[in-house]
Amino acid sequence: MSPAGTWQVAAEPFTTPDATLLRRAYYAEVAGRYWRRSVTEAEIDQGLLDFPDDELTGPTGRFVVGRLDGRPLACGGIRLLDPVTAELTRVYVDPRARGTGGGAALLRVLEDAGRALGAERVRLDTRSDLVEARALYARQGYAEIPAYSSGPYAEHWFEKRLV
Repeated sequence: MSPAGTWQVAAEPFTTPDATLLRRAYYAEVAGRYWRRSVTEAEIDQGLLDFPDDELTGPTGRFVVGRLDGRPLACGGIRLLDPVTAELTRVYVDPRARGTGGGAALLRVLEDAGRALGAERVRLDTRSDLVEARALYARQGYAEIPAYSSGPYAEHWFEKRLV
């Protein structure tokens, strides 16, 4: 993919066909990297049931899809943890489109959505093996913070002030 492409990122229900394909691709990648093997369709189905995206709708959340030259190749979600703290989740850029500005474009739109929800800061957790994600967050002004959550997949925590 050429870095000269144009990214368009917009809110979209997480249940649309494009959003569903991207959420499945996200889960396949993060689970596959964690398990160090390919993930089956049944495992993806179960993962999406185990970790539903129901909170990524109004009035306390949003889901966005990023399109590069019209092709859906990125997604992400934001949800309120409390009235002033939002959390990023499901941030994903198709490997074929990495390095083209999609991650930064997603974060700008998600941060704007967080502000619209009333958040003063945005947080996230991620894993050590997701090195591309950690590099993206650092480049976009996120600082590593002490753990604010616990979970089997949380190894690094980040925060950025929105106001």
